Amino acid sequence: METKTPRAPAVYFTAKGQATRQRITEVAARLMFERGVAGTSLEDVFAEAGVSSSQIYHYFGDKHGLIRAVVQFQAKAALLCTDPLASTLDSFEALRAWARFHVEVQIERHCVGGCAFGSLVSQVTEIEPDTQADFSEGFQTWQGTIASGLAAMRDRGDLPATADPDDLAVSLFAALQGGLIMTQAQRNPRLLEIALDTALNHIESLAQRTPELA
Repeated sequence: METKTPRAPAVYFTAKGQATRQRITEVAARLMFERGVAGTSLEDVFAEAGVSSSQIYHYFGDKHGLIRAVVQFQAKAALLCTDPLASTLDSFEALRAWARFHVEVQIERHCVGGCAFGSLVSQVTEIEPDTQADFSEGFQTWQGTIASGLAAMRDRGDLPATADPDDLAVSLFAALQGGLIMTQAQRNPRLLEIALDTALNHIESLAQRTPELA
């Protein structure tokens, strides 16, 4: 007979406690982005956040819990930073603006760090298997915002009925993530621009073949 591991009971914090937990998470996220997960110790987080070790253990249990909180935080932050754009990706102009935004972010950062969320994948998933579901959900949500816009374009006739919004979203999202890695490695934002432009050019080429626009 299969035995199931009981779920840990839900933990509830006061409003002040939630604010403290959020502040610690934000500090840890920044440090892990700047130094990497392995290069960020709990002592670093204590010092930067101005908290005691007991507070870390109270709010997160251990470093594993803190890392998972950072993954969830960065997943939400990745969406929120482009929310005004990501929520209206239903035109070629909006998609181009979304692409330009990501390129401009890399220019401002001098191509340091790559994607704050995506960069955690290779650092965390193999040593923290529990985070895999968080990464999957985060990427699917982010990718889903692109697919929703493309679906609206297809339904409106801007893309052919045969266009698959989910497949196109995968290719565009892969161009973003791959372009970010190349840009980070070579400190050249033009590489991200090329990757996104190529994916968008393909999507626009489908519209040029529709009977309505022929």
